[in-house]
Amino acid sequence: MNAEIITVGDELLIGQTVDTNSAWLGTELNRIGIWVSRRTAVGDRADAIRAALDEAFTRVDLVIMTGGLGPTKDDITKKTLCEYFECGYRQDEAVLQHLTQLFSKRGRRLLEINKIQADLPEACSTLMNQMGTAPGMWFDRNGKVLVSMPGVPYEMKHITETEVLPRIREHFTLPSIVHRTLTVINIPESALSKELEPWEQQLPSDIKLAYLPQLNTIRLRLTASGADKRALEAHMDPFWNELLTQCKPYLLAAADTSAVAHCAQAFMNSGTTLSLAESCTGGNIAHLFTLIPGVSSIFLGGVVAYANSLKTSLLGVPHALIAEHGAVSGPVVAAMAEGIRAKTGSDYAIATSGIAGPGGGTDKKPVGTVWIAVASKQETRAQKWHFYGTREHIIERATNTACYQLLTFITDTA
Repeated sequence: MNAEIITVGDELLIGQTVDTNSAWLGTELNRIGIWVSRRTAVGDRADAIRAALDEAFTRVDLVIMTGGLGPTKDDITKKTLCEYFECGYRQDEAVLQHLTQLFSKRGRRLLEINKIQADLPEACSTLMNQMGTAPGMWFDRNGKVLVSMPGVPYEMKHITETEVLPRIREHFTLPSIVHRTLTVINIPESALSKELEPWEQQLPSDIKLAYLPQLNTIRLRLTASGADKRALEAHMDPFWNELLTQCKPYLLAAADTSAVAHCAQAFMNSGTTLSLAESCTGGNIAHLFTLIPGVSSIFLGGVVAYANSLKTSLLGVPHALIAEHGAVSGPVVAAMAEGIRAKTGSDYAIATSGIAGPGGGTDKKPVGTVWIAVASKQETRAQKWHFYGTREHIIERATNTACYQLLTFITDTA
């Protein structure tokens, strides 16, 4: 089954707001057997909204629309949908009661402009929004369903999870879709494709392989769809196992994940602890770790030692070592990793030092040169890497590789 997404808002068209809603919706809809075949963005204009709906409904039976449901004059979606479905308004008492309680809890007075949020098109069913003021709307006409939700991401996600997905499952007969995704690192997409070509040519027509590259990681996704999920799983098993074998030299995880998330989960599973000494990555590794719930159980902390004086004073790196080898060197990152591990008492440590650019490179150490060290109580290993791209790209590539290098180190020394 296919669906389309329509996003409403001038801010999306001029680049003031990035549309993260469509990506999230595409993932969640696909989980229940719905493919998003098209995404359309329109401005805050009634004619554009109507035209987008007319066109979408010639192709699909389900349209998801986000945006334009606020109480201000530029939010015209609800009014436009009233006209589109040729109906008047009704006041939803449950929504009005929710608004009254919400404003009381926030210590604010419920204004008339806010009460308007409880006035909904007569042709729709209400999708309650417990996280905000604008409810969602479910329209069903001649077998065609339109779902309209606010554009605020956390409100849209709440309505989708609690109201929309259950109704879709009940309303439509959906196929089963099986995805299996693995993540590889530090191999170009073209080189990986060349290696996998003989295996890929033997795939049956009902199993598809997709390449999803992102900087120095690539997610490989196998997909099959049909009526019986168990049969699909069994059918895919041998091809999935062979793909894992083919990708073993570059395998980061047999899952759809990031390097940081996979590393953090491995540490939380084992109960071992980690600390960081970052120079060229500037705290990016620590930042991404602290976004993960529960990571406080294993991540003890870190130091951003950008200046050489801090490498010496905070991490105990001998000044003579820096003078002899330079800050971007194996001996220095090794000393950084050992220093932060000793200070925090962690089981393992990562240290990074490099030249992220765009300036600062030399013939011997060009932009993109990064040294990464990992340390345990028993051993320290430092490795030099060469990354490319913008400053931000080099930092992200170094972040991913640092986690991969640590996991490989742990496996090798186990």
